[in-house]
Amino acid sequence: MGRFFCIFMTGSKVFVCTSCGTHLSSGDHLVSKAFQAHHGKAYLFDYVVNTTVSEPENRMFNSGEYTVRDLHCMVCAQVIGWRYDASMQEDQKFKEGKFIIEKELMTKAA
Repeated sequence: MGRFFCIFMTGSKVFVCTSCGTHLSSGDHLVSKAFQAHHGKAYLFDYVVNTTVSEPENRMFNSGEYTVRDLHCMVCAQVIGWRYDASMQEDQKFKEGKFIIEKELMTKAA
């Protein structure tokens, strides 16, 4: 395994992985706080860093069926959310290419 090269976000709100403190995104890229996930509340972002994704799979959510990929912290490998690849519903296409991170699995940097 090679060396990790992490990107550090700047701004007034920087969100980090609760397990290892790796920067994940910033308030500038926060789209919405009105989402639900496995562990409760979740945030929708249009840009994240220091993450990897799994293979695509189809999943059914309350708002319909999507093709998604699990989103992992690059450093500790914890699943922190998912990325929307495709929506089967026309009115949900705005989610495509965006990222869900579960609130319980991230925190604001000090």
